[in-house]
Amino acid sequence: MISSLTPADLCRFEQKVAEAFNNGEIKAPVHLYSGNEQALIDVFYNINVDDWVLCSWRSHYQCLLKGVPEEKVFAEVMAGRSISLCFPEYRIFSSAIAGGILPIATGIAMAINRKGGTNRVYCFVGDMTAEMGITHECVKYSENHNLPISFIVEDNGMSVCTDTFMTWGMKASSYKDHDSPNVMYYRYRSRYPHAGAGKRVEF
Repeated sequence: MISSLTPADLCRFEQKVAEAFNNGEIKAPVHLYSGNEQALIDVFYNINVDDWVLCSWRSHYQCLLKGVPEEKVFAEVMAGRSISLCFPEYRIFSSAIAGGILPIATGIAMAINRKGGTNRVYCFVGDMTAEMGITHECVKYSENHNLPISFIVEDNGMSVCTDTFMTWGMKASSYKDHDSPNVMYYRYRSRYPHAGAGKRVEF
C-alpha cells in the first residue's frame, strides 16, 4: 500500500476544499468525494507505486492515495484544475471528459501487456459513465485480451442532477453483479452534490 492515509484524513481534505470553494477562493468547478473513503482505501491496498491510476473529474482521493503530497493536490485545486488533475511523476491522470479516460487506460494496459510488464492499470469510472458504450467496449476488449487492468465502478446513483438508473430504465448498474477479475464495483452515498459544495458560487 502506497499511502497510510485514513478515512478521516481524506474527509478533512475534502472539507478544506469545500470551504475554499464556498468562500469563492476556487474559480472553477470542483467535484467532491464523500462516504466512500474506506472503499477507496481498500482498493488502493493492492495498488503499487509503478501501477497506473486513471480517473474522471472526481479524483482528489485517488491522487492523495497514490502518494501525491496533499499540498501539491490542493495547490492544483486552488489553481482551478480540480477536474483534470494529472501528476505523471506519480503515474496518475484524470480527465473531465466523460468516458474520455477509458481508451487511454486500455491503451496503457495494452502497452504493458505487449512489453511483458508486471504492473497494472486501475481505471475509475462513475455509474453514468459505466453505462456508456465506450465503457462496455473497453471492458469487453480488456477481458477478452486478458489485459492487466481493473475498472472500478463507483456508484453513487447520480450524474449531475440526473438519476442514473431512471435515465436508462434500469434498477441497478450493469456491473453490480459483473463476474470478472477486471471489474470492481461499489455503491456509496455522498453528502455533497454532484458538483460544488452545496453553496451557489459565482465565478
